[in-house]
Amino acid sequence: MSQLVFVYGSLKRGYALHSLLAHSTFVGTAVTESLYRLFDLGHYPGLVEWPAGLAVHGELYDVDEATLVELDAAEGVADELYVRREIRLQYPPSERQVHAWFWLGRVRNATDCGDHWPARATRPHLPQ
Repeated sequence: MSQLVFVYGSLKRGYALHSLLAHSTFVGTAVTESLYRLFDLGHYPGLVEWPAGLAVHGELYDVDEATLVELDAAEGVADELYVRREIRLQYPPSERQVHAWFWLGRVRNATDCGDHWPARATRPHLPQ
C-alpha cells in the first residue's frame, strides 16, 4: 500500500536527499493549511505546528512502504529528531491521508523560514 507524503526541505527536487524518492511518484506541488512554520536547522529545515502558522509550500509524493522506511531512517525518526504524522493540505485537495515529518527539537535559535525553505529572506528569530 502506498502513502502520500508532503516534503518541504532536503527531499524536494534539486536538494540533497531527493534521490530517496527516485522510485516514488511525484504528484505535484502542494500547500498546507495555515498551521505550520519552517525553521532553518542548517542543511535542512524543521516543520513545526505554530500558533501564527503559515501555508507551507512543498511537494507531494506517492511512496511505497519500503521508501517510507528509508525516509524515516533519513529523517532520524528512530533518534526522535522527527516524527512522521498527518499534515493538513489546502492544495491539492486529497481524500487520502497525507503525512509529513515534524521536527521534535527546539527552534529557539533557528532562523524562521516561514512558509518556504530555503528562506526567501532573512526573518528574525522567534522564541519557542
